[in-house]
Amino acid sequence: MSADNRYFYEPSKGHGLPHNPLNAIIGPRPIGWIASRNTQGQRNLAPYSFFNCFNYDPPIIGFASTGWKDSVANIVETGEFVWNLTTRSLAAQMNQTSAALPRGTDEFEFAGLTPIAGNIVKADRIAQSPVSFECKLSQCIQLTAANGDKIDTWLVLGEVVAVHIEKHLLSAEGIYQTALAEPVLRAGGPSAYYGISDELRFDLHRPTL
Repeated sequence: MSADNRYFYEPSKGHGLPHNPLNAIIGPRPIGWIASRNTQGQRNLAPYSFFNCFNYDPPIIGFASTGWKDSVANIVETGEFVWNLTTRSLAAQMNQTSAALPRGTDEFEFAGLTPIAGNIVKADRIAQSPVSFECKLSQCIQLTAANGDKIDTWLVLGEVVAVHIEKHLLSAEGIYQTALAEPVLRAGGPSAYYGISDELRFDLHRPTL
């Protein structure tokens, strides 16, 4: 404990806590539920909690994978993937797709999910998910430490080329209703997730000078 009553640690020396607090502090985080195919046409579906949106125009989303996993390999091979929104009703099935299954296993079938072919990309979207983004690979970047050492973590960035939204999530004015979709967000620890609600909403307008 430091003199100002704050817990202090240097990550390179360990955190000294029961669980690494990093992904609990940076949270809740949206889930990258990523669907892809390999060049043989085999489907893959996996959730990534290091995920977010990075640009408006063109729209760029991305996720980070610890290790060169099937999702990364498939996307680099084909240049395509689909992101699917994880909702509260799909949380258990999303968790099922995180299982370490043998290479080539179809996670759609394993989790009881229905694949629908993309309009533009060959990767499938999840029929049960109310929002999906079809994406084309823009960059795949191997992360490096501050000293330049390469890390076995890969940042995959994709341009959103097609968007699917169930119409009930749009208001009469055409505004997307975030809370109505009941998105699931990842928190810290081995099992913590959160939802959101309109009761927790507050608004801030950007200041004008």
